[in-house]
Amino acid sequence: MDTRSEIREFLTSRRAKVKAADVGLPDYGPRRVPGLRREEVAVLAGVSAPYYTRLERGDLAGASDSVLEALARALQLDDAERAHLFDLARAAHPIGPPPRRRPTKHRIRPSVQQLLDAMTGAAAHIGNDRLDILGANALGRALYLEMFDGQERPNAARFVFLDPRARDFYLDWDRIARDVVATVRSAAGRNPYDRELTDLVGELSTRSEEFRQHWAKHDVRFHISGVKHFRHAQVGDLELNYERLEVVFDTGLTIFTYTADPGTRSAEALGLLGSLAATTAAERAPTAP
Repeated sequence: MDTRSEIREFLTSRRAKVKAADVGLPDYGPRRVPGLRREEVAVLAGVSAPYYTRLERGDLAGASDSVLEALARALQLDDAERAHLFDLARAAHPIGPPPRRRPTKHRIRPSVQQLLDAMTGAAAHIGNDRLDILGANALGRALYLEMFDGQERPNAARFVFLDPRARDFYLDWDRIARDVVATVRSAAGRNPYDRELTDLVGELSTRSEEFRQHWAKHDVRFHISGVKHFRHAQVGDLELNYERLEVVFDTGLTIFTYTADPGTRSAEALGLLGSLAATTAAERAPTAP
């Protein structure tokens, strides 16, 4: 990742989103480019215009936490954008040599898998920052039937952008696509030396026009909780609540759970999907001699 370019494009894109009226500044006629002028951001952040210009050109080296906080306030960054700004600053001025890339985690501990399997009323899977799905419970595999099709460890980003079935599976595909790109962008800021993540971005940029367009916007977000709408091939439409659970001992691994509100049609459908998954598992289980 070219850190200077990332910083420049991120700050420029955030500045373009803020209007003068949003921050109480007078707006004197039409502007050549959308959003605030550099001089206005500098005033709001309490720094000189030349200093802010230097920052926006990609030079965050030496910028203090207080300056970064002031920039975040001036540009009205949300929590995910603020965290991304600090990640970019750390990448611009690392302490010591670049960290050695840790071996990719492709296995989860047996106790974590046992936890997933114990969630019989919820679909659940575990993945990493690259959105590789490393494990799931039976209901989780049944929910993401197409994504797991023929793959032991699928990647959610590849499924969304490269598998045509994803557009039918996600009823709100456009929002899901934006969220996936923003999540990957956040991960890239946290892990600028992750070669596999860089390769994933390169692959998706080459093969998907939609991914390229979203990537160029420099949006970031925390994928923590919310509601997703699915159209499942076996049980029809589902409206499910999702929650993100950090696996503290295994840095970078996250469990996602999917549940339905009690008494709803989605709850009935999710229960039916669980029954179908259990039946399939029983049919595939080896019989005793």
